[in-house]
Amino acid sequence: MSQAAEALSAQAAMLPPEERMEVVERILDSLDEPDATLDALWAKEADDRLAAYRRGEIKALDLSDVIAKYQVISKRA
Repeated sequence: MSQAAEALSAQAAMLPPEERMEVVERILDSLDEPDATLDALWAKEADDRLAAYRRGEIKALDLSDVIAKYQVISKRA
């Protein structure tokens, strides 16, 4: 890693978790380029998961449970 990247990483590590996530999201957004093949794979995955749910092979989770799980993780960081 370059010295500039090391310095940015060290500065980012001092930010509160919410702000670190914002930085990560901005960096990821800057790398995000549309990919029709990848989009098609994700669409198929979503269709497969929905079909499995409808067949009773997988269960859904309450949104509140998922959010609570990640709030606990965020508080540990």
